[in-house]
Amino acid sequence: MLDAVPDRHLGLCSVTLRKLSVERVVEVATRAGLGCIEWGADVHAPPGDLARLDEVRRRTEDAGLRVASYGSYWRAGVDDAPQVRAVIEATQRLGTQRARIWAGAVASAHADPLTRLRVVTATREAAEIAAGHGVSLSFEFHADTLTDNAQSTLNLLREVDRPSVSTYWQPPNDVSDADAVHTLAQVLDAVSAVHVFSWWPATHRLPLVGRRDLWRGALDVLATRKPVDLLLEFVVDDNPDFVATEARALRALTDGSVP
Repeated sequence: MLDAVPDRHLGLCSVTLRKLSVERVVEVATRAGLGCIEWGADVHAPPGDLARLDEVRRRTEDAGLRVASYGSYWRAGVDDAPQVRAVIEATQRLGTQRARIWAGAVASAHADPLTRLRVVTATREAAEIAAGHGVSLSFEFHADTLTDNAQSTLNLLREVDRPSVSTYWQPPNDVSDADAVHTLAQVLDAVSAVHVFSWWPATHRLPLVGRRDLWRGALDVLATRKPVDLLLEFVVDDNPDFVATEARALRALTDGSVP
């Protein structure tokens, strides 16, 4: 298991609480004893809204929290360069150095060579722009993209070949605990953050300990490297009262105290 994960690496994705205000998201994270927040671009921190971005950063830092990353919805090979520039500006405005992006909009099994080339080329161009501003990029590990499985993710990162581009990890849908943990082990060296949730079957939401064997295994794998951000996402019923419960469960899983 991970030994004493610093609180600064335990956090919350703001998309977990899309219906709440920025102020309430900060309050929920603080009361749960979390150390950071990934702010989503869809509701709480839209790119281009500089006043809002400044407010989000101020409220986060005033609460003693860290902005872990910027959860953008920019899709390489789909969206254009001006949009990624706005994402990079927003990332800087929030006071973080990492932006989450998406590897196109086509599953790896259905992507033809031209589609893949477009994603690679766009990611390289975005990475060059981002690196010039001290920002790194990290792919969402997600279905219906070129990072929907471990091998395609590794291939894509190798093709992009930029040190500032990494990947997130989250358990793939409808994959057994052991197989999910294996995907993490495969991409481990390239992982910059983990989205933490328990779904089974399909997208049915469970409490985190509902898949304790999955998370025990994942945390054992993560224990072999330096700490990465562990970001809670998708609590049952989107209920903010469950965030503190899930935060306690995550701590217990990291220290091995969950039976």
